Amino acid sequence: QAQALQRIRADVRAMSAYHVQPSQGLLKMDTMENPFRLPADLQKALGERLGALEINRYPGERLEVLKQMLKDYAGAPAGCAVLLGNGSDEVITLLALATAQPTEAGRAKMLAPMPGFVMYPLSAQLQGLDFVGVQLTEDFDLDVPAMQAAIAAQKPAITYIAYPNNPTATLWAEDKVQAVIDAVAQIGGLVVMDEAYQPFASRSWITQMQAEPARNAHVLLMRTLSKFGLAGARLGYLIGPAAIVNELDKVRPPYNISVLNCETAIFALEQADLYAEQAKAIRAERQPLIDALTALDGVEKVWPSEANMVLLRVRDAGAAQAAMKQRGVLVKNVSAMHPLLANCLRLTVGTREENAQMLAALKESL
Repeated sequence: QAQALQRIRADVRAMSAYHVQPSQGLLKMDTMENPFRLPADLQKALGERLGALEINRYPGERLEVLKQMLKDYAGAPAGCAVLLGNGSDEVITLLALATAQPTEAGRAKMLAPMPGFVMYPLSAQLQGLDFVGVQLTEDFDLDVPAMQAAIAAQKPAITYIAYPNNPTATLWAEDKVQAVIDAVAQIGGLVVMDEAYQPFASRSWITQMQAEPARNAHVLLMRTLSKFGLAGARLGYLIGPAAIVNELDKVRPPYNISVLNCETAIFALEQADLYAEQAKAIRAERQPLIDALTALDGVEKVWPSEANMVLLRVRDAGAAQAAMKQRGVLVKNVSAMHPLLANCLRLTVGTREENAQMLAALKESL
């Protein structure tokens, strides 16, 4: 067995697996899920739809229906195509896979502001790209001169902009983001606008893609239905110029989206108004939660949010997280992710009742 293990890449053996906390019997406020379930009548209708599917057959034309619905839902500009992924995690993997090629300077590079989503550097490592992290400012703003300098020097194949960012919940100013996109255009790279938290943000980059298609001809918009309300169904997607997306689509496993995922996503998009109401209800609870957190003794700082999460700093994040878990509430300790996140906790914005329970547990845990 020891010899067989040597056949597995040394860097993989040295890695820690992505850890999902067991949540049985606990209030789950660590992964930014939509807290609302489908009403009983829609559960029944969806069950009937899924039960009638030909699950003995491989996925087929319904995927094309879903792609068109996603284009319509997002407001995709003319000439765009859609790539579907098993969650946006798979889309990130496919992007890395498609761009991992030798360059004059060595390996292809991926660049992103940090702290940011953990899957960017992980996908770079696994697919053989060099990852370049550019530090955000102390208040988690985009450091535009640092980004421009790194892009010019490193010439990344892919630059990720999370809009809003995870775990900081920041939505950077349009002019700053555009400056980064323009810098990438100068070196002939791709920009991926990661809008995982779009249902909770005040704006989307799709507006800029519609208004200035030529300026954004190298920009791909990545979204997921996870925060929309379908985290369990695993459906991510990429929208961008057909010439680019069609090339990326070649590395996608041919049947990566199951008929069950596909039909669930179609069903959910048919109920887009219901999901929009759910997102509105979550957004309405965000500022009251931030205000309540700010007033808590022992909370050192709370950052503004344009997502369904709130980042805050406490005296001892590890102790607070453990004490909250003892009180039946799971939250995410992000301290180890980046030096700027020292003693920071990330909380999901849930229903009023969930937020109240979380606040009570946090108050006792500080």
